[in-house]
Amino acid sequence: MLMALAASHRDAAMLAHTHGQPATPTTMGKEIGVFAWRLRRVAGQIQASDYLAKFSGATGTWSAHLAAEPNVDWLALSREFIESLDLGFNPVTTQIESHDWQVELYDRVRHAGGILHNFATDVWAYISLGYFAQTPVAASTGSSTMPHKINPIRFENAEANLEISGGLFATFAQTLVTSRLQRDLTDSTTQRNIGVAFGHSLLALDNLQHGLGEISLAADVLSADLEANWQVLAEAVQTVVRAEISAGRSHIADPYALLKELTRGRCVSAAELAEFVRGLDIGDEAKQRLLALTPATYTGLASAVVDEL
Repeated sequence: MLMALAASHRDAAMLAHTHGQPATPTTMGKEIGVFAWRLRRVAGQIQASDYLAKFSGATGTWSAHLAAEPNVDWLALSREFIESLDLGFNPVTTQIESHDWQVELYDRVRHAGGILHNFATDVWAYISLGYFAQTPVAASTGSSTMPHKINPIRFENAEANLEISGGLFATFAQTLVTSRLQRDLTDSTTQRNIGVAFGHSLLALDNLQHGLGEISLAADVLSADLEANWQVLAEAVQTVVRAEISAGRSHIADPYALLKELTRGRCVSAAELAEFVRGLDIGDEAKQRLLALTPATYTGLASAVVDEL
């Protein structure tokens, strides 16, 4: 789902926001691709998880097995039986299989949920910025008193469900790793909520899927935002100046301070930045390269990054 969305917005230039402030431009495809990459990695870990089982009696010693049938190779037979069920064999246990594989699994699922939670909050923020437009759904009500509103409820519901499931998975990981002596029953109560945790995860996925189907990229808003923030090219200008200094084509003492004085805490127009660049002590080729840049074209390899998914 996310990889397809990243591909569809591969070249959609947008203003980045680091610390909530206008920053070096990127593309919407690359930003969504970050989440796709993160999730694919954790999904691979989840798919590679072990699922272990035991068949060794009340305290993991096969005592009753041997008493009943002393001539059987119980270790080999237990392994064969358990592996026939496509489970991993744990030969060293107490009365219970120690649940470490469950702890690993639930931690990984919680990790995946955390990434999706981050994705939901980012999409919510992009909707707030106007980068995504919400599609009106017939018969739905956005507000009891403000009929103009379309609330991003799908993403908010996804957040809440992921927080509940993440909290439960974290509790499982903390609780199931411990069992007193040969066993106690805290794990029994805990494991009765496994389905609840996965249920909230599924609700979150359903909300995200429906939510993504109810938004569309507002390309005009992205373009207007870029055009209003030419100061984000300060990074490019001061980096090119540093390269020119290294090549012996400039004697500027402190490129960062120079751009800081021009841009920090204020918007800079295209004309103002162009005038500044023309007056720089740098080579003509570098000067022309900077003058050709716009916020919309200063996205580096962002589009190519999406192709790595």
